[in-house]
Amino acid sequence: MDLVAKIDVQKMNFYYGSKQALKDISIICPEKRVTAIIGPSGCGKSTFIRTLNRMNDVLAATRVEGRILIDGQDIRAPGVDVVQLRRSVGMVFQKPNPFPKSIFDNVAYGLRINGLKDRERLPEIVEMSLRRAALWEEVKDRLRDNAFSLSGGQQQRLCIARALAVKPEVILFDEPCSAIDPIATAKIEELIFRLKEHYTVVIVTHNMQQAARVSDFTAFLMMGELVEFDKTDKIFTNPSNKLTEEYVTGRFG
Repeated sequence: MDLVAKIDVQKMNFYYGSKQALKDISIICPEKRVTAIIGPSGCGKSTFIRTLNRMNDVLAATRVEGRILIDGQDIRAPGVDVVQLRRSVGMVFQKPNPFPKSIFDNVAYGLRINGLKDRERLPEIVEMSLRRAALWEEVKDRLRDNAFSLSGGQQQRLCIARALAVKPEVILFDEPCSAIDPIATAKIEELIFRLKEHYTVVIVTHNMQQAARVSDFTAFLMMGELVEFDKTDKIFTNPSNKLTEEYVTGRFG
């Protein structure tokens, strides 16, 4: 099967002030596949993923060099609509961050601010988003309850439903399971595996077993540099670089 490049990062450098956080990173994330970004704390994983929807733009004194293409379009070109970019490249963060609103209104929020006025379509899209986030059966009778009444794992799936509602093409996960329990983690992993039927997924994880379970491709970063990028099976069973082998076998990190 020929893989189509959804995201193509070319020779990307990233700076916080004078400190270089990412050095000459080139990675291709194929369409409708899961790409995992692994590496020790402070290696640049979260910085990397946040360049893919320009979340780092909000930080002062940051600078990016190189090219980041999504569907062949440079997302940093002049005239790119950053709001539209973040709509098509959704993000789920480390800690669940539902709004202090009802379950329904959390999912509907992005639709409303994007101008969806059709009252009939709204419940339909909310239901579909909750179904895709594997949460519908658990909340369908309590959509008017406050989102904070949900467990941590349910809140994280609600945040995934909220991201899905605005019909993104790419979903970024920044350590989505680090603040939830093992049972909730298993549900999120199963969900990520299913999401690639419809979306391109990039996940930052410190959990090597998780990367091995959910991803098709894995990039190993170390001190801001890309050490190795390949199919996940190869990274975990027959890596080309000795440093990769030492990291995935738990000898450091």
